[in-house]
Amino acid sequence: MELLKIDNLHKTFKKHRVSAVDGVSFSIFKGEVLGLVGESGCGKSTLARLMLRLIYADNGSIIYKGKDLLKIPDNEMRKARKNLQIIFQDPYASLDPRMKTGEVIEEVYNIHRNVTQPKRKSKVIELLETVGLRETYLNRLPSELSGGERQRVGIARALATDPEFIICDEPVSSLDISIQAQILNLLIELQKRKNLTYLFISHDLGVIGSICDRVMVMQSGKFVESGPCENVFKNPGHEYTKALLKAVFLS
Repeated sequence: MELLKIDNLHKTFKKHRVSAVDGVSFSIFKGEVLGLVGESGCGKSTLARLMLRLIYADNGSIIYKGKDLLKIPDNEMRKARKNLQIIFQDPYASLDPRMKTGEVIEEVYNIHRNVTQPKRKSKVIELLETVGLRETYLNRLPSELSGGERQRVGIARALATDPEFIICDEPVSSLDISIQAQILNLLIELQKRKNLTYLFISHDLGVIGSICDRVMVMQSGKFVESGPCENVFKNPGHEYTKALLKAVFLS
C-alpha cells in the first residue's frame, strides 16, 4: 500500500543558486525500507526536510493520507508529524545539551500531548528500554552519553509519538564501526516489531544494502537510478552508481 507519494518536488537555494532538489518523484510503500544514497551535498538531507516540511518546497506535492502536506495549514501539519518523524545524523547536535535524557523524550509529549502527565515517566522509561537503555539514563545529560547512547535517545524520541514513518538521515555515519552495527540492528528490529516504514538516507552503499528493500541513487538533486537493492547493486545502469559501488569495493 502506498504510504507517501512525492511528485515533481523542487527546492532551489537562491542565495547560492543551487538546485538542491530538482524535480524528484517517487512513492514509499507501507512497511518497506527505502534507501536514498548519494555523496554529501547531492540533496539527500534537503529532500528529507522538505518531506517533513521543516523547510518549504518551491513546488511539487507530497501526498499523505489523501492530503498534500505542502498545502495543509500549520496546525494540520503538526498533527501529521505525529506519524512522520526523523532521526538526525548528529546525535549530539540534535539533543539540547542542557536537558536530561528523560526531559528530551518527555518534551515530545509537551508538543503533541499524546500521553497524559501521570503516564509520562513510565512511558519514557519504556521507550528507553525499547532502545536498549536503562532507567538510570533518565537523569543523564547528553555530555554524559556515548555517541551510540545519544543516537539511542534520538531513536526513542522519534518513537515517542508512535509514528508509522521515520526518516533515518545518516543515523550511523558519525558513529564508530562497531556501534554502527548495533544501531542498525536496533533499527531493523524496531522496523519489524512495529511495522515501521523507513526512508533510510546514507552515502554508504554497504549500509544501504544491509537494511533496505529498494534504493534510489541521487546525484546533484536528481535521481539517476532506482530499483530493488539486489538489482541495482548487481547490475548498476548509471556511471555514478558504478562509481559509488567501486568506492565500496576499494574501501
